Amino acid sequence: MSLTTTDPHDSAEPEDPLRLVVVSAGVSDPSSTRLLADRTAQKVLDLLLESGRSATVGVIELGPLAVDTAQAIVSGFPGERLKTVFERLAAADAVIVSTPVYKAGISGLLKSFADILDNDLLIAKPVILAATAGTSRHAMVVDEQLRPLFAFLRALPVPTSLFAAPEDWGQAALGDRIQRAATELVLLLRSGVGRSIADSAWTGYQHQFGGNATRAEHTADDVDFTTDLMRLAAGGTA
Repeated sequence: MSLTTTDPHDSAEPEDPLRLVVVSAGVSDPSSTRLLADRTAQKVLDLLLESGRSATVGVIELGPLAVDTAQAIVSGFPGERLKTVFERLAAADAVIVSTPVYKAGISGLLKSFADILDNDLLIAKPVILAATAGTSRHAMVVDEQLRPLFAFLRALPVPTSLFAAPEDWGQAALGDRIQRAATELVLLLRSGVGRSIADSAWTGYQHQFGGNATRAEHTADDVDFTTDLMRLAAGGTA
């Protein structure tokens, strides 16, 4: 599928590289979970290049952050390494999330990481959801568990989910699904719909003061007290 047509709604100047961030919960070496994410990221880069847009890719491996994540859950405060990771996610234009399936569910490491994210960190960010497992019987884990999680975070998952069992790696069908998911992500990026949603509706969402989201309020001067939500919080009427 070609994406070379010029779109008047491109969200950023052509010279600004888009920022793609991969979040991998794979812990083995080599990791099929990371491999699936890498193949998907490469396809997104190829499609963006075809459409005349450059992009950078950063990778967040959750395995080395396991202790930091557990400490943040217990203490309620992320350490410096996690703060740096949150900043990278906040600045991302799109995200690819890939998890192994354990005990018929997503990785506990990924769920724990999601538990310490600010609820508004990923608002309206396009996301590709992916999972790997030892059997095709777990193929629905992405749509049954990952998709609701990222709906709660108010991200924008693309319609096509990715899943790979051992027998899928040599099949053309997996490449076709990666192509489709990457195409959907690139079209979302080129439309600028995510940025438009965040720009237009940001004040209507609940936010964490001093959070890591790019539009988070850090001082009283940043707070818009004229919104319906803030008027209700102050005891007034919407």
